[in-house]
Amino acid sequence: MSKFEFPESIRSRPVWGTLEPRAGLHHLMIADAEGAEAILDVATPELMAGAHIIFISKGTGFGDKLRALSPAQYYEGPSYEASASRIQRVLQDAKMSTQVYLAGTEGLMGQAMRECTNAGIPFTAVQTEHRGSTARRMQCVHCKGITEDVAIDPFVCSHCGLNLFVRDHYSRRLAAYQGVCIDAEDPGNVPKSVGIYE
Repeated sequence: MSKFEFPESIRSRPVWGTLEPRAGLHHLMIADAEGAEAILDVATPELMAGAHIIFISKGTGFGDKLRALSPAQYYEGPSYEASASRIQRVLQDAKMSTQVYLAGTEGLMGQAMRECTNAGIPFTAVQTEHRGSTARRMQCVHCKGITEDVAIDPFVCSHCGLNLFVRDHYSRRLAAYQGVCIDAEDPGNVPKSVGIYE
């Protein structure tokens, strides 16, 4: 899958890079769905000898290809939530010079980045590469609920039902973009929803 070129935006919006193999004895690689392609692109036998891959497949068929790389450790989880405790444990036990690679959706990378920074790894030391869906993880600023995989703007909050405008403002602490009520001053005046990047 080709990489999506995100348009220029405000400073709080994350900028994703491109994974590169780095020297080190330990390599933590966390990916979801098409993020597996980024790991496949950088994989070498030397890298895999010290690699711990945590993969959330989201129904894609990349698991067999990742296992075929023969990483030192491999875990495939059904969701980020199901994998979070493993990610936290691996980061807790990480040795100095462990290299961290995140690839896939913004939702996965944001949440995994939050775990990295909570473990004391500066976000500037973590490699990232966006692959796959451009849907966003959104927080309603009114009820504080999180809605996953938002691909349209405006959208309806899955918690409180407000019509929310999809903003580019991003919170690293929450690993989510912020959504604000679009019809607060004129209830019911809600524009037709379109794709976020249309």
